[in-house]
This record gives sequence, C-alpha cells and structure tokens, in this order.
Amino acid sequence: MGVDCRSAVRAIALAAAVLLAACQVAPPRKSVLPPRVTPQIKTITVARYERVDFRELPIVAEADVMAAWPALVASCRAFERNRARHAAWLGICADLATVPTVDALVLRGFLAQRFDAWRMFAITREDSAPDGSEPRLFETVDRGRITGYYEPLLNGSRQAVAPFTIPLYRAPDDLLSIELGALAPELQGRRLRGRIDGRRVVPYWTRAEIENGERLRGAELVWVDDPIAAFFLQIQGSGRVRLTDGSVVRVGYADVNGHPYRSIGRVLIDRGELAFEQASMQGIQSWARANPARLRELLDQNASYVFFRELPLGDPNAGPIGAFNVALTPGYSIAVDPKFVPLGAPLVIRTTHPDTSASLERLVLAQDTGGAIRGPLRFDLFWGFGAEAGATAGKQRHDAAAWLLLPRGVKPEELLK
Repeated sequence: MGVDCRSAVRAIALAAAVLLAACQVAPPRKSVLPPRVTPQIKTITVARYERVDFRELPIVAEADVMAAWPALVASCRAFERNRARHAAWLGICADLATVPTVDALVLRGFLAQRFDAWRMFAITREDSAPDGSEPRLFETVDRGRITGYYEPLLNGSRQAVAPFTIPLYRAPDDLLSIELGALAPELQGRRLRGRIDGRRVVPYWTRAEIENGERLRGAELVWVDDPIAAFFLQIQGSGRVRLTDGSVVRVGYADVNGHPYRSIGRVLIDRGELAFEQASMQGIQSWARANPARLRELLDQNASYVFFRELPLGDPNAGPIGAFNVALTPGYSIAVDPKFVPLGAPLVIRTTHPDTSASLERLVLAQDTGGAIRGPLRFDLFWGFGAEAGATAGKQRHDAAAWLLLPRGVKPEELLK
C-alpha cells in the first residue's frame, strides 16, 4: 500500500509540536513583593551654647549700644516685677541703674564685666534611636534666619458698615487654653487650644471655618477695610486702627486658635506664582491686589488665626507691649523662641540691614515671641510703627548669627527650665 508523503510530514510535524509543547517549562511567575517602606525618621532641633570671650563678639557701634540701653532697662523693670522668678538678673539690674548712659565706652565695659557671652548653635538630630542607642546628629549650624515685623496702621470702624466689613475678633468665650505642664512636667510651657464638642475637647475652628461662617458673631472687636492688611496684622501681632471719628486705638495679641502657622509666601513659591526673592510682604500684597478673587483661598492655607484685645494708645512714640510685657523698642527689640532664649535677655546679632544690604551688628533684647518664630536661631526684629517701618520689615529675610548674654556664672539651661 502506498504512503501519502504529505500526510506523513503533517503527522510528524504535529507530533513534534505536541512533544515540544510538553517539554516546555513555563516561565517563572514574578513574585509580588510589598513596596519597600522607608522608615520615617523623626527629627528635632535643639540648641547648643558655647561660651566665648567677649572679644570674639561682633563689634557693635557705639550709637547702637546706647540706643539699645533703654530696652535693657525695660527688661530689668520686668525682671524686678517678678523677683522670685528672675533672681539671677537682680544684681545686674540693681547695678545697671547706677551706670551713666551717656558714655558708650562705660556701657560696653559694664556688659563685658557683668555678662558671659554664649555663641548659639542649632542642632538637628534624630528624636530617638529605635534601638536605644545615641540619637544621630544630622546638622549643626551657627546661622539661622531673621525676619522683620512692625506695627501697622489700619482704617476701621466700630460698626460693620461699608467698606469696613472685615472683622478683627476678640478671644471667643468658647476657646479653651489648656496648660499641658499641669499634666506632664516635660510639657511645661506648652498650651493646647480647643473647644468643647459634647463631652470631647476638639481642635478650635480653623481660619477658613472662622471667616467663612458666623461662628464668632458677637466677638467682633472692630471692622477694617482690607483683608490682606488684617491678615498681616495677625502676623505682626499688634497694630493701630484709625477709626472713622479720627481716634486711634491699639490692638494687641490676645490668643490664637492653636492651629500651626503656614506661610502663604511659601505657598505662592511652591505654586510657582512668586519667586523666592518676590515673596516679601510687599510682594504678597502685590499678588493680592492682582488676584482679589483668589485671595480668600490663599489666606485659608494658613489655618492659624490670631485674636486681639483693645489697648490704650498710650505714648504714640512707644512700641506695642510684647510678650515680655514691656513696650518694644524699634530696631532693638526682637522676638525669639522662649524655649531657647530667655525672655528679657540681651543678645548680639550679626545679620544684614534690609535697607542697605550692609552688615548689621546690633545689641538687641529678647522681648517678644511669635507663632512662626520656632527654633534656636529664628528671630524677628521689630522695626517700629507705620509704612516706613513696614517697608523695612518686609525686606528683612536674612541669615543671622547670635550670641546670648547672660549674668556671669549662669548657664543658659538654668534659665530655660
């Protein structure tokens, strides 16, 4: 019987295909691993103080030494009002009253004889090592950041009549301020703000919740005509309001809603709408004038909100009352983080003058605090009242080094307990 060659070939090919299929090894399955998680390292910033010889301090001009002296005298008055708490300063303050203030050389000698100088450093380190070992150090710097603030003048009214429709609120009755040091000694000096919701304490209202509703109806102090001016008043912490009858009142910090401060200048930089060098107070105000419909959304990015109290104007040539309960001295009072700098203490700073870009070495007094002033080398220099002071303050964003001056034999840690 004859053989069909084509059929045979097909049969052989089919058999070979089956054999090959049977012999093939399936490719290995890819193992699906969970994404690699990088553990978040929690860091904290602490201070280091290095005692130095007075001759290593920046040279402060005689005029600046004399101009700062009234601020030092004001600090002494505050020390003496609470003698038990400020015992380390009392001897210096008693002798200070006998020093003639017309001779800069004598004043400089008094500082060198009665004070120790401490160079300040900021250290970023691991909060705690998971294995119980010594926390790792990431960075040590001897220069920080200094900004400027001032006392603005706003136009306002006792009634909400156009164009005065932006309220400044007094501290509301439902705002709780809880001193955490009463609960845990390591939390001494820290406060928690909130409100009661049923049987719970919850965070207080954010800026958006306060300004986009009527939750604080009845807590209005005065009304002003400019939302961006009202916002910057909260950053400055105090200011003056000229009322419709021509009278002027002072408003000062009363409390805060407890939410963290967020820089709207940084928001505009991150969005690409302002370059870093444009994100000054003046640059942000220009952006606000060009984008009025977007201003409310921008302001709401900073959930922090400051409440005010009305103060007598007093001496119009004197500055507002700072956190140390003394009138601020323009150019010589500075806001600090009181966790790292004792309030009332003198410092020598080296930075840049915002108007001239020249080097600025100055004796200043730590007499105020601020919501955005956090860290050992973060400062805010008070420049005075009015538009000219505001123009200078708005340009102050420079590096700064600092030397803390303390009574002889007293270590910084002893005054920061």
